[in-house]
Amino acid sequence: MSLKVDLHTHILPEQWPDLSKRYGYDGFVSIEHHAPCCAKLWKDGKFFREVDDRCWNPEKRIEDCDRQGIDVQALSTVPIMFSYWAQAADAHDLSRLLNDHIAEVVKDTPSRFVGLGTAPLQDPELACLEMDRCVDELGFPGLQIGTHCNEWNLDAPELFPVLEHAAKRDVSIFVHPWDMLGADRLGSYFLPWLVGMPAETSLAICSMIFGGIFDRLPELKICFAHGGGSFPGTLARIDKGYKARPDLCGVNGCKTPSEYLGQFYLDTLVHDPNNLEQLMALVGVDKLALGSDYPFPLGEDHPGAMITAMKSLSETQKDRLLGGTAWEFLGLDPGSFPEQCGGDS
Repeated sequence: MSLKVDLHTHILPEQWPDLSKRYGYDGFVSIEHHAPCCAKLWKDGKFFREVDDRCWNPEKRIEDCDRQGIDVQALSTVPIMFSYWAQAADAHDLSRLLNDHIAEVVKDTPSRFVGLGTAPLQDPELACLEMDRCVDELGFPGLQIGTHCNEWNLDAPELFPVLEHAAKRDVSIFVHPWDMLGADRLGSYFLPWLVGMPAETSLAICSMIFGGIFDRLPELKICFAHGGGSFPGTLARIDKGYKARPDLCGVNGCKTPSEYLGQFYLDTLVHDPNNLEQLMALVGVDKLALGSDYPFPLGEDHPGAMITAMKSLSETQKDRLLGGTAWEFLGLDPGSFPEQCGGDS
């Protein structure tokens, strides 16, 4: 079996500067280490979430990977750190801080980690500059971006230069939901994560389809988190809408939405074998890569265990889901990552 890669994991520095003081205005995230191995994240004086040392301790991450049989993690920041709402120069500075931290973690243990950078999408020129720095100086194969940048969906003309630059440079783009639509009605019951995130991801995919982005950039390597959110489950409705109202859906000359299946990647974080089998039937095993959302509560507790336990999958299919697709998406050679963990799986 080839090396297992977890494409979807998040990391933070253990400490970072007082960003409100650094930039002169509020809205940024702060961290409070209130107990051993635990911290609270605050935004504008409001509690956001509790995190533990798996978020910042590479040794702890490696211990977990060894126990779970994961050879390589792709590291990306926590989406609340995107800060697309901030002044562009400040968001660029914060992106550099976060990317430099990831680069240090990768540098210290290059056989276990690869980096996915972040960039200030609110200024596409700066975003392309940071993308180049991530690739040329830090050695990252890709970026993580949000499902939108403020009022810009992913089909916005303002964002096209960023996606075009990624396609030209063969930079892999991992799309993660953030700042969910309808937030004013999603305040209770964990609904932003349970309902908002899947809808956000579907909105991002549909925006790219109907906006003609996949037609204009067929070479773009892009992967959507959480198995594409609600997009796969509502694809028949989306297709029906396209056929019923081409005057609304097809204004940019796109094809039927289902015809774009196979042109983008999804991670496998769908929590149920039946859901994964449905995804395989839609997009094919070659477009699905293991993603766990480590180390957060809605993630897979034992990354890859569901795939490994599925008797309906051949060993070749498991190999592809657990590592082969991620290597292809990231454009990396697994031969450069020696066998290292051999943990249980």
